[in-house]
Amino acid sequence: MAEESASAAEQAAAIAAGSLRSVDLVKRFLDRIAAGDEAVQAWAHLDPDYALRQAQQRDDQRGSGLPLGPLHGVPVGLKDIVDTADMPTENGTPLDAGRQPRQDATLVSRLRAAGAVILGKTVSTELAFYAPGKTRNPHDPERTPGGSSSGSAAAVAAGQVPLAVGTQTNGSVIRPASFCGVVGYKPSHGLVSRHGLLSQSPPLDTVGAFARTVEDAALIVDAMAGHDPADGATRPMARPCLLQTARAAPPVKPSFALVKGPTWDAADADTKDGLAELRDFLGEDCDEVTLPSAFERAHDLQRLLMVAGFAKNLAPYYEKGRDRLSDVMRAAIEEGRTVLAVDYALAEEWIDVLNAGLAEIFERYDAILTPAAVGEAPQGLSATGDPTFCTLWTLCGTPAITLPLLQGAAGLPIGVQIVGARGDDARLLRSARWLAEALAVEDG
Repeated sequence: MAEESASAAEQAAAIAAGSLRSVDLVKRFLDRIAAGDEAVQAWAHLDPDYALRQAQQRDDQRGSGLPLGPLHGVPVGLKDIVDTADMPTENGTPLDAGRQPRQDATLVSRLRAAGAVILGKTVSTELAFYAPGKTRNPHDPERTPGGSSSGSAAAVAAGQVPLAVGTQTNGSVIRPASFCGVVGYKPSHGLVSRHGLLSQSPPLDTVGAFARTVEDAALIVDAMAGHDPADGATRPMARPCLLQTARAAPPVKPSFALVKGPTWDAADADTKDGLAELRDFLGEDCDEVTLPSAFERAHDLQRLLMVAGFAKNLAPYYEKGRDRLSDVMRAAIEEGRTVLAVDYALAEEWIDVLNAGLAEIFERYDAILTPAAVGEAPQGLSATGDPTFCTLWTLCGTPAITLPLLQGAAGLPIGVQIVGARGDDARLLRSARWLAEALAVEDG
């Protein structure tokens, strides 16, 4: 197998063993970008010479006998709302054209400490909301890749980078991963620091990752996770050891709850049929579970927290250049300005209420199965698709991962979203890997 087609974990192991040089690996990915990115347009900033210089430094470090990190020499793409001291960060808006941060975001510092090569910055929608960027779906250039982490999902799907970082405030990791046919992992809220990232709505904003396997997603989030005093959502705790647990055999066969959720009717026939087949495959290890009526409020609560956050955190963009913002961005900020403080406080309190309801499910089941998106990536490039099947889980801050298990009528991928209890990311990843392997054996 070609090194660039191997998993990120395999690439890191080969570099550590001396059978692969980071320079050679990075060059192969850069060649893929040069050959195919005119159609995909996943990158907002790419400096091939600088990427190769980083790789050479990694090779020199290995040659010196110094300790190696778990991502040593492996290239990573960063959504262009993540600050980097050595590359521009333009947040998907002309209002930040040429913006050069003075320091790395915390997660970037941790990726560098783990040995990663920061390949470049991937395209974000405008201020990580709904107005699309230039990126197209690698499976069909006339379809959206999803958003707002569009470039990160598309770059991994196109084989241009093995790992990429994204963020989610509504559906911005899970949805594009589903549309592009890759693994998308949104950790528990607060597992990865957001210091040095564009802030939209702190109760919701979550760092996530794109990869080709569950283990690779665990690998990169392991490197980024941990307490950061600069982000109050993180807390002092032992490192989660996600990769180790994801690779482990479950102590017992996982059980799943099929949750259709309050917006089930929005799912298309391919999605509904695919989940029904998955439930049949799992048999007695999967039950359909109905959420209490309180969960019907989730979409309104998430919207309130999100737009109020926009009004506060994106105010400088509105004040200095509202005429340069899209209509949808401007309208969301203006909507946020009408939110009352008491309603915002009550909405935050509902997060714990809903998680208490989910706790009853997770006492019986290892994970929840639910759609990742309405269906295949829709035709057209003027919008990024419906995030409705991500909203509840983002509001609750639960970990979620989507696997490209289904296929629609047009032959495009559809993801199955697997959700775990808040803070129990390792168990979720172990269950997701078990499911992916069980289905691979069945297909084989």
